[in-house]
Amino acid sequence: MAARDLRRHCKPDAPAEKLLESAMTKLGLSARAYTRILKVARTIADLDACTDITATHVAEAIQYRSLDRVFH
Repeated sequence: MAARDLRRHCKPDAPAEKLLESAMTKLGLSARAYTRILKVARTIADLDACTDITATHVAEAIQYRSLDRVFH
């Protein structure tokens, strides 16, 4: 997914964006991690049949990212 597509299809709502920015700062995540979390959050939102990415979707994506870091 190109950056243009990411901005179009993976736009989180305001609380989700705030949560993601907070996680980036606290966990020291890279820009690549930001992109990956957004993509996973978009998938979670799709599975939840939601058109918007909410803070709940972002929180779940961050948890998966944290689990991935533990196992690698």
